Amino acid sequence: MVRAAGLALGLLLLQLLQLLSLPAAGSSRPGGPGDLLYISEYFSQSAQKLSFYSWYENAKLFRFQVPEDTVLLRWLLQASKGKGPECTSMDITIHFRYGAPPVINPLGTQFPLNATARPSYNLTMTLSITLQNSTFVNITTPAAGDWFIAAHLPQAAGKIEVKGFSTPCAYIFQPDMFVLRLVDIPVLEPDTPLQQTIASPARPLHVKVFIPEYTATMQFTLRSCVVNSTKACAIRVVLGSIMLPQSFQKTLRCKETVDCSLVLHSPPWEKWLQIMAENLGTDNASVSFEMIASFTACKPGSTNSFLNFYNSLNQSQSTPALGGGPNASTPGMLGNTTLPAVGAANNASDPGTFCLQNQPVIREDLDVASVRFRVINGPSIPVHSEFPTLLLFNLNTGMDSGGTLVVNLLLNEILCVLFPQTSLSIGNASVFACMSAASPVLTLNTTKNCSTAFFQGYPLNVTASSTEATLIIPYPETDNWFLSLQLICPQGQGECNKAKAKVTVSTYLTPCFDDCGTYGQCSLLRRHGYLYAGCSCKAGWGGWSCTDNTKAQSVGSQNLATLLLTLSNLMFLPAIAVALYRYYLVEASVYTYTMFFSTFYHACDQPGVAVMCIMDYDTLQYCDFLGSVVAIWVTILCMARVKKILKYVLFVLGTLLIAMSLQLDRRGIWNMMGPCLFALIVMIMAWVYHGVKRRHCYPTSWKRWVFYLIPGIALAFVAILVYAFMETNDNYYYTHSIWHILVASSVAFLLPPCDKHKKPWTWSQKLICRYQICKNDREELYTVT
Repeated sequence: MVRAAGLALGLLLLQLLQLLSLPAAGSSRPGGPGDLLYISEYFSQSAQKLSFYSWYENAKLFRFQVPEDTVLLRWLLQASKGKGPECTSMDITIHFRYGAPPVINPLGTQFPLNATARPSYNLTMTLSITLQNSTFVNITTPAAGDWFIAAHLPQAAGKIEVKGFSTPCAYIFQPDMFVLRLVDIPVLEPDTPLQQTIASPARPLHVKVFIPEYTATMQFTLRSCVVNSTKACAIRVVLGSIMLPQSFQKTLRCKETVDCSLVLHSPPWEKWLQIMAENLGTDNASVSFEMIASFTACKPGSTNSFLNFYNSLNQSQSTPALGGGPNASTPGMLGNTTLPAVGAANNASDPGTFCLQNQPVIREDLDVASVRFRVINGPSIPVHSEFPTLLLFNLNTGMDSGGTLVVNLLLNEILCVLFPQTSLSIGNASVFACMSAASPVLTLNTTKNCSTAFFQGYPLNVTASSTEATLIIPYPETDNWFLSLQLICPQGQGECNKAKAKVTVSTYLTPCFDDCGTYGQCSLLRRHGYLYAGCSCKAGWGGWSCTDNTKAQSVGSQNLATLLLTLSNLMFLPAIAVALYRYYLVEASVYTYTMFFSTFYHACDQPGVAVMCIMDYDTLQYCDFLGSVVAIWVTILCMARVKKILKYVLFVLGTLLIAMSLQLDRRGIWNMMGPCLFALIVMIMAWVYHGVKRRHCYPTSWKRWVFYLIPGIALAFVAILVYAFMETNDNYYYTHSIWHILVASSVAFLLPPCDKHKKPWTWSQKLICRYQICKNDREELYTVT
């Protein structure tokens, strides 16, 4: 892997040198062409071992930060696999997305109702005969900000692997990022012509322009385009940056004309817009032209301000003024400023002076990827037909893209403007809404389209017959999000001008929608300090929020699974009875402990509704694992028939070591194999010692071998095969129940008989011997049967 990475990095650097050796890309200074300064940067992240996909945690996520003014982005993708025979040909799927982690669906499951998920841009790398593979992904004029890469293997087979029993193949993936950016890139000022020259068709020209807030339209004009000062030229202008999975770059082609222009509706607010111009001519003649950018502002109407919000809070509280003077201001009263309230725009003398109504929103951070937005004097807001009502939701902290954005609209009523107490029923009137990033949609009444200049928004619609609408956006892009609402009348806006609607807006960011439902668990995942959430589904449920019941288990199946896994532990009762009958009190206690905790652990471990937990899940699991290993440990040592004092010392010491080992690695195979092998060695040594001493095979009775040992060993061997090779996620309830039955049955067969000179159940008399002279059992330490 290191050698392959070195070769790929060398190839990347060679391509970098070729790029830097090209001629200059135009002039950034008046007075003639000059060289633009290119800066190259290289970013790398540590290699990760890939996993087979079953839910989002199995996808390895990588996060890169692309700097401003980047003109070329190149990813170096490297993959490798191990050398063992278990390493077969494998396809690695890689997903890309700008602004948020990619929303992927490798299993083809359903998303929640009202959820919008656009397919991610992805590619596949194949590891077949070669142990390494690498490829490049190039993006010109990428958007600046967070870029995410997610990589995973195909769908998991569902087989339950025993840790340490088999060695899975290691598939390694590592992405590296190279960027080439411009320093001192030319800036296009509003309404100011910018003279530019393209010296060579091989090198495009890069310019940027800043989009102010409340920009409704931007008109880009290219004029006075000439080649060698003699004729009109052919130029292609690309506005905007590439954003995966969807890119809405606008292209302007100027051929055989001197002037051409392009109008952008709702360009991104308060952002730099990249402009790239290319010479489409075939000769190497330089091309000169002028660029002009003009903006049309969309002025907001009178809105309810935070000052009025604080004033309203202050009026509801009786707190003394700070400072002591009669004119002192309190936190709720900042001077005597009075601003018009929401809806004052309706009474404005000149409604045509503005084109939208702002509605202030408060952001309240609750937890990781958990935010609640509150509308001032809300949650009900007025919606008009003359202009859209605009709400801003700030999701540009960089840590909000790992959750799920939920927007809910509820249409309360439509009121008459002149008589607010009168409700109107206006035919098919509806409130149309758009949720978009970077810039709002300002033309709802004419286009009824949720597209902005460089983003495809998400529509919502509420009517008198359908008063509620919900929108679920998993992993929203890092940006400012805008919700635009407007009252629409199909018959014409004249009737709607007499009314306004009252709409309740509820918006919040949550780690997982509906907390993954009844059959899912919401988990916070972390990658290099970046936190994001995912749903782990159970009981056959699937989907992004565990709402896909295509393969879901019925309640009856869940109850059956719980009964199988719990009641199968009752097969320890015969082993407990045999142990008590033969005076093996310690062994019987261990079997009882194992039966109890195995029963209630599996009752608590169920994924469905048939769940019962008598104590903490982790405690039940630990006690179940401990009891299982100790039960095998004491059974084999009991079969060894060593001296009692040595047996009990091994019982206690082995239990303590097993407890320590389980605390270090609960699912390690050697937690069970280690004690078993050691106990078997002790048993074989003891049996050999007894056989040599007696000069006869031990155990001596053929009936003991035929009717007890061989059946018990066969049951234990089959149980190991079922546990190690047959268990899958689908048949776990049946195979693990069979494991319980086989192991418990084998214990009843393998327990050795009691001493011949001791009558069964005589131990009960010892418990009540009190002041009687009890039998001295010291000679039993040396008794061999």
